[in-house]
Amino acid sequence: MIGYYVHHQGRGHLHRAGCIAAHSPMRVTVLSSLPRPAAWQGDWVVLPPDATDAPTDPTARGRLHWVPLHHPGHRERMAVIAEWIRGADPALFVSDVSVEAATLARLMGTPVVVAMRGDRQDEAHRLAYDLADALLAPWPSSLPEPDWPAHWRAKTVHTGSISRYDGRPRPRPDTEAPPHRKEVVVMLGAGGTDISASQLQEARRAAPEWTWTVLGGPRAPWIEDPWPVLCRASVVITHAGQNAVAECAAARAPSIVIPQERPHGEQHATARALAEGGLATVCDTWPPPHAWPALLAETVARPDRWADWSPGDGARRAARVLTDLALRPSGATGA
Repeated sequence: MIGYYVHHQGRGHLHRAGCIAAHSPMRVTVLSSLPRPAAWQGDWVVLPPDATDAPTDPTARGRLHWVPLHHPGHRERMAVIAEWIRGADPALFVSDVSVEAATLARLMGTPVVVAMRGDRQDEAHRLAYDLADALLAPWPSSLPEPDWPAHWRAKTVHTGSISRYDGRPRPRPDTEAPPHRKEVVVMLGAGGTDISASQLQEARRAAPEWTWTVLGGPRAPWIEDPWPVLCRASVVITHAGQNAVAECAAARAPSIVIPQERPHGEQHATARALAEGGLATVCDTWPPPHAWPALLAETVARPDRWADWSPGDGARRAARVLTDLALRPSGATGA
Protein backbone atom coordinates (compact mmCIF):
# COMPACT_ATOMS: atom_id res chain seq x y z
CA MET A 1 0.00 0.00 0.00
CA ILE A 2 1.24 3.50 -0.93
CA GLY A 3 -0.25 6.65 0.57
CA TYR A 4 -0.24 9.69 -1.71
CA TYR A 5 -0.96 13.20 -0.39
CA VAL A 6 -2.30 15.44 -3.18
CA HIS A 7 -2.29 19.21 -2.68
CA HIS A 8 -5.57 20.93 -3.54
CA GLN A 9 -4.07 23.92 -5.43
CA GLY A 10 -4.27 23.63 -9.22
CA ARG A 11 -4.66 20.32 -11.08
CA GLY A 12 -1.06 19.26 -11.66
CA HIS A 13 -0.65 17.38 -8.37
CA LEU A 14 -3.81 15.37 -9.03
CA HIS A 15 -2.92 14.57 -12.64
CA ARG A 16 0.56 13.44 -11.61
CA ALA A 17 -0.83 11.14 -8.90
CA GLY A 18 -3.28 9.59 -11.34
CA CYS A 19 -0.59 8.94 -13.93
CA ILE A 20 1.74 7.28 -11.42
CA ALA A 21 -1.02 5.22 -9.81
CA ALA A 22 -2.06 3.88 -13.22
CA HIS A 23 1.39 2.26 -13.59
CA SER A 24 1.79 1.11 -10.00
CA PRO A 25 1.44 -2.59 -9.20
CA MET A 26 0.70 -1.60 -5.59
CA ARG A 27 -2.53 -0.09 -4.27
CA VAL A 28 -2.40 3.69 -4.05
CA THR A 29 -4.59 5.61 -1.62
CA VAL A 30 -4.92 9.37 -2.14
CA LEU A 31 -5.33 11.72 0.81
CA SER A 32 -6.55 15.16 -0.29
CA SER A 33 -9.00 18.00 0.25
CA LEU A 34 -10.01 17.62 -3.39
CA PRO A 35 -13.19 15.70 -4.21
CA ARG A 36 -12.63 12.21 -5.53
CA PRO A 37 -12.60 12.22 -9.36
CA ALA A 38 -15.12 9.93 -11.02
CA ALA A 39 -12.34 8.10 -12.88
CA TRP A 40 -10.27 7.31 -9.77
CA GLN A 41 -10.23 3.54 -9.17
CA GLY A 42 -8.39 3.35 -5.83
CA ASP A 43 -9.20 4.43 -2.29
CA TRP A 44 -9.63 8.13 -1.54
CA VAL A 45 -9.42 9.74 1.90
CA VAL A 46 -11.05 13.18 2.02
CA LEU A 47 -9.14 15.56 4.29
CA PRO A 48 -10.96 18.38 6.09
CA PRO A 49 -10.02 21.91 4.99
CA ASP A 50 -7.66 23.88 7.21
CA ALA A 51 -7.79 27.35 5.64
CA THR A 52 -8.31 30.45 7.75
CA ASP A 53 -8.02 34.18 7.13
CA ALA A 54 -6.64 34.89 10.60
CA PRO A 55 -4.17 32.14 11.53
CA THR A 56 -2.17 32.24 14.76
CA ASP A 57 1.52 31.41 14.34
CA PRO A 58 0.89 29.36 11.18
CA THR A 59 4.61 28.69 10.56
CA ALA A 60 5.63 27.76 14.14
CA ARG A 61 8.03 30.71 14.16
CA GLY A 62 9.35 29.90 10.69
CA ARG A 63 9.98 26.18 11.25
CA LEU A 64 7.02 24.90 9.21
CA HIS A 65 4.66 26.18 6.50
CA TRP A 66 1.11 25.76 7.83
CA VAL A 67 0.38 24.72 11.42
CA PRO A 68 -2.04 27.36 12.76
CA LEU A 69 -2.59 27.17 16.50
CA HIS A 70 -5.97 26.04 17.91
CA HIS A 71 -7.40 25.43 14.43
CA PRO A 72 -9.94 22.58 14.54
CA GLY A 73 -9.76 21.92 10.80
CA HIS A 74 -5.99 21.60 10.86
CA ARG A 75 -6.07 19.39 13.95
CA GLU A 76 -8.67 17.12 12.36
CA ARG A 77 -6.72 17.03 9.10
CA MET A 78 -3.56 15.83 10.82
CA ALA A 79 -5.60 13.34 12.87
CA VAL A 80 -7.19 11.84 9.74
CA ILE A 81 -3.76 11.37 8.12
CA ALA A 82 -2.32 9.86 11.30
CA GLU A 83 -5.28 7.53 11.77
CA TRP A 84 -5.06 6.37 8.17
CA ILE A 85 -1.33 5.65 8.52
CA ARG A 86 -1.97 3.79 11.79
CA GLY A 87 -4.68 1.63 10.28
CA ALA A 88 -3.36 1.10 6.74
CA ASP A 89 0.33 0.74 7.67
CA PRO A 90 1.49 1.95 4.23
CA ALA A 91 4.87 0.85 2.94
CA LEU A 92 5.49 4.38 1.60
CA PHE A 93 4.02 7.88 1.82
CA VAL A 94 4.33 10.35 -1.08
CA SER A 95 3.82 14.04 -0.29
CA ASP A 96 2.88 16.20 -3.29
CA VAL A 97 3.20 18.49 -1.62
CA SER A 98 3.11 19.23 2.15
CA VAL A 99 5.99 19.52 4.55
CA GLU A 100 3.63 18.85 7.45
CA ALA A 101 2.12 15.69 5.93
CA ALA A 102 5.57 14.37 5.01
CA THR A 103 6.94 15.06 8.48
CA LEU A 104 3.94 13.46 10.19
CA ALA A 105 4.32 10.32 8.09
CA ARG A 106 8.01 10.05 8.91
CA LEU A 107 7.33 10.63 12.61
CA MET A 108 5.05 7.61 12.42
CA GLY A 109 7.81 5.47 10.97
CA THR A 110 6.74 5.52 7.32
CA PRO A 111 9.28 6.15 4.52
CA VAL A 112 8.58 9.41 2.65
CA VAL A 113 9.07 10.74 -0.89
CA VAL A 114 8.84 14.45 -1.82
CA ALA A 115 10.17 16.94 -4.40
CA MET A 116 9.40 20.25 -6.08
CA ARG A 117 11.51 22.75 -8.01
CA GLY A 118 12.36 26.19 -6.71
CA ASP A 119 14.03 27.63 -3.65
CA ARG A 120 13.63 24.92 -0.99
CA GLN A 121 16.33 26.19 1.36
CA ASP A 122 13.88 27.45 4.01
CA GLU A 123 13.86 25.56 7.29
CA ALA A 124 10.59 23.75 6.64
CA HIS A 125 11.63 22.38 3.26
CA ARG A 126 15.07 21.45 4.52
CA LEU A 127 13.40 19.40 7.23
CA ALA A 128 11.15 17.53 4.79
CA TYR A 129 13.83 17.00 2.16
CA ASP A 130 16.33 15.81 4.75
CA LEU A 131 13.77 13.37 6.19
CA ALA A 132 12.76 12.02 2.78
CA ASP A 133 14.01 8.62 1.70
CA ALA A 134 13.94 9.82 -1.91
CA LEU A 135 13.26 12.98 -3.87
CA LEU A 136 11.18 12.31 -6.97
CA ALA A 137 12.01 14.87 -9.66
CA PRO A 138 9.68 14.99 -12.69
CA TRP A 139 12.27 16.75 -14.84
CA PRO A 140 15.42 15.50 -16.63
CA SER A 141 18.73 14.91 -14.87
CA SER A 142 20.39 17.11 -17.51
CA LEU A 143 18.56 20.14 -16.02
CA PRO A 144 18.88 19.64 -12.25
CA GLU A 145 18.15 22.12 -9.50
CA PRO A 146 21.49 23.96 -9.28
CA ASP A 147 21.50 24.84 -5.58
CA TRP A 148 20.47 21.56 -4.00
CA PRO A 149 23.01 20.20 -1.50
CA ALA A 150 24.91 17.03 -2.32
CA HIS A 151 22.92 14.81 0.05
CA TRP A 152 19.66 15.85 -1.69
CA ARG A 153 21.11 15.20 -5.14
CA ALA A 154 22.33 11.78 -4.02
CA LYS A 155 18.77 10.61 -3.34
CA THR A 156 17.07 12.39 -6.24
CA VAL A 157 15.48 10.25 -8.96
CA HIS A 158 14.86 12.13 -12.21
CA THR A 159 11.98 10.66 -14.20
CA GLY A 160 11.45 13.32 -16.83
CA SER A 161 8.07 15.01 -17.01
CA ILE A 162 4.88 13.16 -16.11
CA SER A 163 1.80 13.84 -18.22
CA ARG A 164 -1.60 12.21 -18.61
CA TYR A 165 -0.91 12.44 -22.35
CA ASP A 166 2.28 10.37 -22.39
CA GLY A 167 1.85 7.70 -25.06
CA ARG A 168 -1.46 9.10 -26.28
CA PRO A 169 -1.82 9.06 -30.10
CA ARG A 170 -2.02 12.41 -31.79
CA PRO A 171 -5.39 13.19 -33.37
CA ARG A 172 -5.66 13.07 -37.11
CA PRO A 173 -5.13 16.42 -38.85
CA ASP A 174 -8.23 18.40 -39.70
CA THR A 175 -8.45 18.06 -43.47
CA GLU A 176 -10.91 20.96 -43.65
CA ALA A 177 -8.61 23.40 -41.87
CA PRO A 178 -6.79 26.03 -43.95
CA PRO A 179 -3.41 24.57 -44.99
CA HIS A 180 -1.40 27.48 -43.61
CA ARG A 181 -3.46 28.31 -40.54
CA LYS A 182 -1.41 29.81 -37.73
CA GLU A 183 -3.01 29.26 -34.34
CA VAL A 184 -1.91 30.49 -30.92
CA VAL A 185 -3.31 28.55 -27.98
CA VAL A 186 -3.15 30.34 -24.64
CA MET A 187 -3.39 27.76 -21.85
CA LEU A 188 -3.79 29.29 -18.40
CA GLY A 189 -3.87 27.14 -15.30
CA ALA A 190 -6.49 26.33 -12.70
CA GLY A 191 -4.10 27.55 -10.00
CA GLY A 192 -4.63 31.22 -10.88
CA THR A 193 -3.09 33.69 -13.31
CA ASP A 194 -2.00 37.33 -13.33
CA ILE A 195 -2.70 37.78 -17.05
CA SER A 196 -5.63 40.09 -17.73
CA ALA A 197 -8.23 40.05 -20.48
CA SER A 198 -6.93 43.39 -21.77
CA GLN A 199 -3.40 41.98 -22.15
CA LEU A 200 -4.77 39.09 -24.20
CA GLN A 201 -6.76 41.47 -26.37
CA GLU A 202 -3.71 43.68 -27.01
CA ALA A 203 -1.65 40.65 -28.02
CA ARG A 204 -4.36 39.56 -30.46
CA ARG A 205 -4.44 42.99 -32.07
CA ALA A 206 -0.64 43.02 -32.40
CA ALA A 207 -0.62 39.69 -34.30
CA PRO A 208 -3.81 39.77 -36.42
CA GLU A 209 -2.57 37.10 -38.84
CA TRP A 210 -2.77 34.53 -36.05
CA THR A 211 -5.90 32.80 -34.76
CA TRP A 212 -6.03 32.94 -30.95
CA THR A 213 -7.67 30.30 -28.76
CA VAL A 214 -7.75 30.81 -25.00
CA LEU A 215 -8.19 27.94 -22.53
CA GLY A 216 -8.91 29.04 -18.97
CA GLY A 217 -8.11 32.41 -17.48
CA PRO A 218 -10.16 35.60 -17.72
CA ARG A 219 -13.50 35.15 -19.45
CA ALA A 220 -12.47 31.94 -21.21
CA PRO A 221 -13.85 28.42 -20.81
CA TRP A 222 -11.92 25.68 -19.08
CA ILE A 223 -11.43 22.58 -21.26
CA GLU A 224 -10.91 19.38 -19.30
CA ASP A 225 -9.08 17.66 -22.16
CA PRO A 226 -7.04 20.16 -24.23
CA TRP A 227 -5.00 17.47 -26.03
CA PRO A 228 -6.51 17.99 -29.53
CA VAL A 229 -6.10 21.76 -29.21
CA LEU A 230 -2.47 21.48 -28.09
CA CYS A 231 -1.64 19.10 -30.93
CA ARG A 232 -3.00 21.41 -33.62
CA ALA A 233 -1.46 24.60 -32.16
CA SER A 234 1.30 26.39 -34.03
CA VAL A 235 2.38 27.97 -30.71
CA VAL A 236 1.20 27.45 -27.13
CA ILE A 237 1.49 30.23 -24.56
CA THR A 238 1.38 28.94 -21.02
CA HIS A 239 2.70 29.39 -17.50
CA ALA A 240 5.52 27.30 -16.02
CA GLY A 241 3.51 24.93 -13.84
CA GLN A 242 4.87 21.39 -14.05
CA ASN A 243 1.61 19.99 -15.39
CA ALA A 244 1.19 22.64 -18.11
CA VAL A 245 4.79 22.24 -19.25
CA ALA A 246 4.45 18.44 -19.24
CA GLU A 247 1.35 18.63 -21.45
CA CYS A 248 3.02 20.99 -23.93
CA ALA A 249 6.06 18.69 -23.99
CA ALA A 250 3.93 15.58 -24.58
CA ALA A 251 2.22 17.33 -27.50
CA ARG A 252 5.63 18.53 -28.79
CA ALA A 253 4.06 21.96 -29.09
CA PRO A 254 6.30 25.00 -29.73
CA SER A 255 5.77 27.01 -26.57
CA ILE A 256 6.16 30.42 -25.00
CA VAL A 257 6.41 30.00 -21.24
CA ILE A 258 5.67 32.88 -18.87
CA PRO A 259 6.21 31.90 -15.22
CA GLN A 260 3.64 33.02 -12.66
CA GLU A 261 4.42 34.01 -9.10
CA ARG A 262 4.21 30.94 -6.89
CA PRO A 263 5.60 30.13 -3.45
CA HIS A 264 9.33 29.44 -3.40
CA GLY A 265 9.78 30.56 -7.01
CA GLU A 266 8.77 27.16 -8.37
CA GLN A 267 7.60 28.37 -11.77
CA HIS A 268 10.58 30.69 -12.25
CA ALA A 269 12.92 27.77 -11.50
CA THR A 270 11.15 25.63 -14.12
CA ALA A 271 11.31 28.47 -16.64
CA ARG A 272 15.05 28.90 -16.08
CA ALA A 273 15.57 25.19 -16.75
CA LEU A 274 13.52 25.39 -19.97
CA ALA A 275 15.52 28.37 -21.17
CA GLU A 276 18.82 26.68 -20.29
CA GLY A 277 17.82 23.58 -22.26
CA GLY A 278 16.58 25.57 -25.25
CA LEU A 279 13.21 23.88 -24.92
CA ALA A 280 10.89 26.88 -25.05
CA THR A 281 10.79 30.64 -25.50
CA VAL A 282 10.79 32.02 -21.96
CA CYS A 283 9.57 35.50 -20.97
CA ASP A 284 9.80 36.67 -17.37
CA THR A 285 6.65 38.76 -17.75
CA TRP A 286 3.82 39.15 -20.26
CA PRO A 287 5.42 40.84 -23.30
CA PRO A 288 4.30 44.25 -24.61
CA PRO A 289 2.06 44.19 -27.69
CA HIS A 290 4.76 45.14 -30.21
CA ALA A 291 6.91 42.12 -29.22
CA TRP A 292 4.39 39.43 -30.14
CA PRO A 293 4.96 39.04 -33.91
CA ALA A 294 8.70 38.39 -33.45
CA LEU A 295 8.17 36.14 -30.42
CA LEU A 296 5.68 33.95 -32.27
CA ALA A 297 7.95 33.69 -35.32
CA GLU A 298 10.95 32.82 -33.13
CA THR A 299 9.01 30.12 -31.31
CA VAL A 300 7.73 28.44 -34.49
CA ALA A 301 11.30 28.30 -35.80
CA ARG A 302 12.73 26.78 -32.58
CA PRO A 303 14.05 23.19 -32.98
CA ASP A 304 11.91 20.63 -31.19
CA ARG A 305 13.86 19.45 -28.13
CA TRP A 306 10.85 18.45 -26.01
CA ALA A 307 11.96 14.81 -25.95
CA ASP A 308 14.74 15.88 -23.56
CA TRP A 309 12.08 16.98 -21.05
CA SER A 310 9.39 14.45 -21.86
CA PRO A 311 10.71 10.93 -22.58
CA GLY A 312 7.12 9.64 -22.55
CA ASP A 313 7.53 7.15 -19.71
CA GLY A 314 7.92 9.46 -16.70
CA ALA A 315 4.94 8.02 -14.84
CA ARG A 316 6.13 4.46 -15.42
CA ARG A 317 9.59 5.37 -14.12
CA ALA A 318 8.11 7.07 -11.07
CA ALA A 319 5.87 4.09 -10.30
CA ARG A 320 8.86 1.77 -10.53
CA VAL A 321 10.85 3.96 -8.13
CA LEU A 322 8.00 4.05 -5.61
CA THR A 323 7.50 0.30 -5.85
CA ASP A 324 11.20 -0.37 -5.30
CA LEU A 325 11.22 1.91 -2.25
CA ALA A 326 8.05 0.37 -0.86
CA LEU A 327 9.45 -3.14 -1.20
CA ARG A 328 12.84 -2.25 0.23
CA PRO A 329 13.65 -4.33 3.33
CA SER A 330 12.73 -2.61 6.59
CA GLY A 331 15.69 -0.74 8.04
CA ALA A 332 17.53 -0.30 4.73
CA THR A 333 18.84 3.19 4.05
CA GLY A 334 19.47 5.26 0.96
CA ALA A 335 17.31 5.90 -2.12
